[in-house]
Amino acid sequence: MNAAPADQIRLLDVQALDVKLSQLAHRRANLPEHAELDTLTSDLAQLRDLLVAAQTEEGDTTREQNRAEQDVYQVRQRTVRNQQRLDSGSVNSPRDLENLQHEIVSLAKRQGDLEDIVLEIMERREAAQERIGELSERVTAVEAKVGDATARRDAALAEIDAEAGKLTKEREVVVGSVPETLVALYEKIRAREGGVGAARLYQRRCEGCRLELNITEVNEVKAAPADEVLRCENCRRILVRTSESGL
Repeated sequence: MNAAPADQIRLLDVQALDVKLSQLAHRRANLPEHAELDTLTSDLAQLRDLLVAAQTEEGDTTREQNRAEQDVYQVRQRTVRNQQRLDSGSVNSPRDLENLQHEIVSLAKRQGDLEDIVLEIMERREAAQERIGELSERVTAVEAKVGDATARRDAALAEIDAEAGKLTKEREVVVGSVPETLVALYEKIRAREGGVGAARLYQRRCEGCRLELNITEVNEVKAAPADEVLRCENCRRILVRTSESGL
């Protein structure tokens, strides 16, 4: 393939722009805010799960406390009724009187046991409420951090995208000034060689693979016409000659 020396040099300009675009793409994908947001999002999900669990426990203990208090109320009401019967003197049978007194004693013990249960449930409910308060504060704090990190990430992405857009337009202009066949060869090699399709020959060294040309290769380059598109014997990239090639 043949191409004017000026076109080959412009290919180096395309390569330089592609390197910058690749660097921007790498920077975009590896913003520190991405990792920060991953960590914060994971922490937030865990905290929200804990908060839901605490809220569920608080709801369960509330219902449990209501049932226990209702049991206490029913025992108290029955105790009152029995005491009223006892005080009224309407129970004449010694056996019935003894049974009534025994039941009042049993109800008193039952009431005490139920009240202890209510207190235990209340303690668990208060502990759950404290956890809800603490977890709610932590969720709010992490949500604020997520918002801040998101804003910083979006600002960085906008800056990178703006710069990439500018470079892309510049690349389109330069590519438009290079023969299509040369660009096609460059793109094919670039896709195969990790993003580098053309390299400058500098001081007898290919800047693509960083290897120095041997004497035979140097002589071949010297003998080649100026418009011949050369390829590096080592990496097969387009080898562009300039005034600094050292030949």
